[in-house]
Amino acid sequence: MSTSQNPSPRSLRALAHLLCYPDAALRQVLPEIDHALQQEAALSAPARAGLRALSQDLQERAALDIEGEYVDLFDRGRATSLHLFEHVHGDSRERGPAMIDLLKTYEQGGLYLDPARSDGELPDHLPVVLEFASTLPTAAMRDFIGEFAHILNALHQALQRRDSLYAHVLAATLELGGQALGGGAPAEEAPLDESWAEPEAFAGCSNPGQSAPGQPQPLHFMPRHGASTAPGALS
Repeated sequence: MSTSQNPSPRSLRALAHLLCYPDAALRQVLPEIDHALQQEAALSAPARAGLRALSQDLQERAALDIEGEYVDLFDRGRATSLHLFEHVHGDSRERGPAMIDLLKTYEQGGLYLDPARSDGELPDHLPVVLEFASTLPTAAMRDFIGEFAHILNALHQALQRRDSLYAHVLAATLELGGQALGGGAPAEEAPLDESWAEPEAFAGCSNPGQSAPGQPQPLHFMPRHGASTAPGALS
């Protein structure tokens, strides 16, 4: 296999799906997501086992319980927000320009967010970010994920602190990106004002936000006219 070819596009997209709101449509395709992860085998066996545990939990528990837990985890606190810029600048005025910069990064890769399918999701929403990463060659994908690895580690620790199986998705993302997983016991959460002072992500892009959950398949990118997509894009 060529070192430039991304060996994990399906796994990255599977991780993106697992981080979406666990409504009935998503729960229905969880066996397919698990099959894609096992078939591509881009992740280590322990990582895939952790993701399977999450998938089984989402299939076996009551819908109201898992949906309520998802909202409590990801929509009601900055420490576990899936909007990466939420961990960088909070609600500061730098948020808007950084979001524009991230959109330009997507467009330079030959892709743009389709407003008709994004359901209001912002470009820094982690499922969207992972979908874009799945279109990049290996080296570029790892560099891209490396730019916000510190946020992924902080999010992973926050989820561990809550004993959430979603922590496995963050660990798997870091593994695919070739990034180290922070060891030791989860750190105590910093006060909200301190949590806004994270290092810049995306080479200077920075911003956060919250979007409405409920889009089980985050295929929001479309190729620009006349532009060729990166290897594996939208396949």
